Amino acid sequence: MTKLTEGAIEALSNGSGANDVVLQLVNIRKIDGGNGPARFRVMMSDGRHTLSSFMLSTQLNSLAEESKLAPNCICILKKHVTNILKDGRRVVIILEIEVIKSADEVGGRIGDPVSYVDGQSKGPQSASNPESRPPLQAQNRNEVNRGFNRDFGKKAPSAMPSTPGGTSKVVPIASLNPYQSKWTIRARVTNKSSIRTWSNSRGDGKLFSMELVDESGEIRVTGFNQEVDKFYSLVEVGKVYYVTKGSLKIANKQYTTVKNDYEMTLNGESTVIPCEDSCDVPMVQCDFVSIGDLENRDKDAILDVIGVCKSVEDVTRLTTKTNREVSKRTLNLMDMSGKMVTVTLWGEEAEKFDGSGQPIVAIKGAKLSDFGGRSLSASFTSTLMINPDIPEAYKLRGWYDKEGHAMDGQSLTEVKGGGGGGNTNWKTLSDVKNEHLGHGDKADYYTCIATIVYLRKENCLYQACPSQDCNKKVLDQQNGMFRCEKCDKEFPNFKYRLILSANIADHGDNQWVTCFQESAEAILGQNAAYLGQLKDSNEAAFDEVFQQANFNTFVFRNRVKLETYNDESRIKATVYEVKPVDHKDYSKRLIMAIRKLAAQ
Repeated sequence: MTKLTEGAIEALSNGSGANDVVLQLVNIRKIDGGNGPARFRVMMSDGRHTLSSFMLSTQLNSLAEESKLAPNCICILKKHVTNILKDGRRVVIILEIEVIKSADEVGGRIGDPVSYVDGQSKGPQSASNPESRPPLQAQNRNEVNRGFNRDFGKKAPSAMPSTPGGTSKVVPIASLNPYQSKWTIRARVTNKSSIRTWSNSRGDGKLFSMELVDESGEIRVTGFNQEVDKFYSLVEVGKVYYVTKGSLKIANKQYTTVKNDYEMTLNGESTVIPCEDSCDVPMVQCDFVSIGDLENRDKDAILDVIGVCKSVEDVTRLTTKTNREVSKRTLNLMDMSGKMVTVTLWGEEAEKFDGSGQPIVAIKGAKLSDFGGRSLSASFTSTLMINPDIPEAYKLRGWYDKEGHAMDGQSLTEVKGGGGGGNTNWKTLSDVKNEHLGHGDKADYYTCIATIVYLRKENCLYQACPSQDCNKKVLDQQNGMFRCEKCDKEFPNFKYRLILSANIADHGDNQWVTCFQESAEAILGQNAAYLGQLKDSNEAAFDEVFQQANFNTFVFRNRVKLETYNDESRIKATVYEVKPVDHKDYSKRLIMAIRKLAAQ
């Protein structure tokens, strides 16, 4: 029979209880949460005493709703916090609990526990007249149920000791609900958004949001208009604050990845006071997913990842559909699984990110995409941490410095097709045909080393719109003006752009590929404007450029997709990137391939 932790109830009732104690669940009751999630009050026993002042945190509600927590089951109380009511009684908030023996396996109550109330256990009613009492077991059970029913008529817990000069007590985030009026939380800011504005028929305004965490959980907090002016400059990421009198409501999961059923809105009565003694408040709570496990996760999942920044690209700027410019930067993260994934940063995070020294990067609340196999995006609700002071980061740094730095890393982002990722899906041209790359619903991407064997110079140049973001072909109006149908404008000039057909070959096969501006210029070694001048003024020099480009070898990153034109299907291959061969890296890969084949 499983042994309960005797004396645990007395310790918990006195506020000195430890975690990882073994208790028996005696009773459980659901309390209607109104518009919010239900709460569950629980009675526990250590075999000697019972205590009815337990409450499940809402994130554990599924255990009760699925009947995993049922009367007589044996549990390990792994993590808890204690609240103190106004009358001095303590209520234990269960943050983590594990059922080690189901109610069916136990079959009944262990021992003859009596109710532990007001610091002492209720003993027998009268030692001198034992016959006036009901049998001990029945008596104890009645007392247990009476105590349970009495406590369940009380209000939810509201307090732990104390705030500086405050009238309410400090409570854990996990115990917050809309039915409490006086409370204070002491929590660390782990994320703070920029100020965002809106304007519609009802008026305009501004808001900001932040995420708070303490030892019990986390919550999202939003401030509007006057609260933006009042609190935005005060709040700093990483600092700890006392927060009081915010409004609580059901969280809209569409706009937050924070693991809490409620979210908070600051109002005119709210206060945010800096806390100097903050060493015991955790920095951030993350549930990291291995990069190697991302392939098994659903598209659009929100998750936490940590890895070494193997490489990072320069910032680029995109124009959204609403004509708003936004910064974008991609980086490649690798962890101890040996797998690598592309992560996209946006806005201010993209602009200020420094990837020098291959830092450890942790992202809380990244969104998983199936664009290019598997890739991640860090939105404005995500929290980005560089070299965080957490055990996972130190472990990863030690692994990378010792052995990980020598690994190429297998990219999840390019293997299955899509944009982005490192040049890691190496194929020969015969592999591309034999494995039928490009025949699926999505395009496939691969990297190869191949040699230029023929360049088709006919129609490789065209006259394009001179606008910065438009590359459409212009029509010569025969009057010195050139018209762009897309821009619906006429221009006195144009710019030359390249669209080059090339035949590339390796030791096993060859393939026709299409090269656009940047990749075509890399192959030819000249820019499009100069080639346009040569074509118009010196045909022999123009031909010589193409002759010189033949039989040069490059690293190609290609996209292949089956396309249908005039009822005829064929594989179309497009070159996305051309680089010179790094012979040291190429030799390493050949040696690894030889060893792999030799071991088979």
